[in-house]
Amino acid sequence: MKIYNTLSGQKEELKKPEGRPLNMFVCGPTVYDYSHIGHARTYIVFDTLVRYLRSKKWDVFYLQNITNVDDKIIARAREEKKDPLKLSAFLTKEYFIDMKSIGVNSITKYAPATEFIPQIVKQVNTLKEKGFAYEIKGDGIYFDILKFPDYGKLSGRTAAQAEDSVTRIDESVNKKNKGDFALWKFPKNPVKPSFFQNIKGFLITADGEPLWKTSLGWGRPGWHIEDTAISEKFFGPQYDLHGGALDLKFPHHEAEIAQQESASGKKPFVRIWMHTGFLTTRGEKMSKSLGNFITIRDFLKENSPEILRWLLLSYHYRTPVDYTPELLNQTKVVFSRVRIFLEKLVFVAAKKNKKTAGIQKEIQKNKEEFEAAMEDDFNTPLALAALLGLMNRTQDKIWGVSENEAVLLGNYIKGTLGTLGISVKTEKVPAKISEFAAERELCRANQQFVKSDALREKIRVLGYSMEDTPMGVFIHKD
Repeated sequence: MKIYNTLSGQKEELKKPEGRPLNMFVCGPTVYDYSHIGHARTYIVFDTLVRYLRSKKWDVFYLQNITNVDDKIIARAREEKKDPLKLSAFLTKEYFIDMKSIGVNSITKYAPATEFIPQIVKQVNTLKEKGFAYEIKGDGIYFDILKFPDYGKLSGRTAAQAEDSVTRIDESVNKKNKGDFALWKFPKNPVKPSFFQNIKGFLITADGEPLWKTSLGWGRPGWHIEDTAISEKFFGPQYDLHGGALDLKFPHHEAEIAQQESASGKKPFVRIWMHTGFLTTRGEKMSKSLGNFITIRDFLKENSPEILRWLLLSYHYRTPVDYTPELLNQTKVVFSRVRIFLEKLVFVAAKKNKKTAGIQKEIQKNKEEFEAAMEDDFNTPLALAALLGLMNRTQDKIWGVSENEAVLLGNYIKGTLGTLGISVKTEKVPAKISEFAAERELCRANQQFVKSDALREKIRVLGYSMEDTPMGVFIHKD
């Protein structure tokens, strides 16, 4: 399988490790609000990648962090007058509910940042000892990007451009360089003994700031350090694949490279970097800060998770997706076509026809097309197009396929979509609709065409369509 490596700027072979799993890390959410469908894009892409690899007998360890202590969480907690760690714990559970609802179930291990404070402190101390970090009294411990000459190799930016970021960056007038980022943040106010300290070794100050007492002093982690401390804990200083959304490439992923390669002295930190494109709405990036987002749970109030997956996987993971009501409706039309095709196969199989129509050859041809698309930089739109092409090619043959071929083709399509995490539920025709259809056929046989047409219209009004076929009347929900 070849994947476009953001680090090298070209497609590279994703090699199956011998004697161990493929180690993959994907940046998880900062849990200060509910997840939106822009987040869903990234998590569905990597969930689908892992599902596909596992279907090909790859062993994959999929690690995802949860940023549950952060400036954004603290700010939201202050607005809502809540304990920031309780707020993040609640929203973490809600995130898990959202992921389950959209079928993201491939993660091997979730790693909340607050459970890895010792590993974070150890890595910060290593960077200090090696001369890559410096302390600003009363502020924090910062990484000196000029000490790492390779800073910018992932994004193509120089150290001088480091402050020009599309994601949050640490502000401090006392930093050596504008692009330096915080590894450890000291409390804004002196820590008083009267503050409550819980059994996990941290306290929450009067202004709602979570702090831990460590060898670095009282404080809390910076944003970037948690990822490398967590990945090093599970994978060591180097691993196979790192994924995330495009807006994390700089400075977040750049900072991760600088931290880990400086701490370990080993390169590359990650062999292949994968980045998903933005989900926009009317041309603007969907984000919480812009307030133009649709939460996953709001989307699912009116749409199925399969529609969301199909919509997102209809685009190559590196390209932007502009979400509009028109795009949603187009997706529903295509998905309905797939469902109706599978229902036709169920209908045909029930007729127990013995003739054959060469369906096995069509399936084998499609299997090759589907896999070729997936193996070439995880091209899910081309893979879906291949499946739709199979349905188009067999559409005219469908009334002549045998019972076994109908079952074989239906199982192949459902199984192949299953590797993408998409399930298509075929629907049974209600008994009342079947009764109307049988009555219509009787009217037609007796040349009672006015009554026959009236029954057909009644069926249509109830949301069903009828198709006269060589095997009888096929009925399906619109």
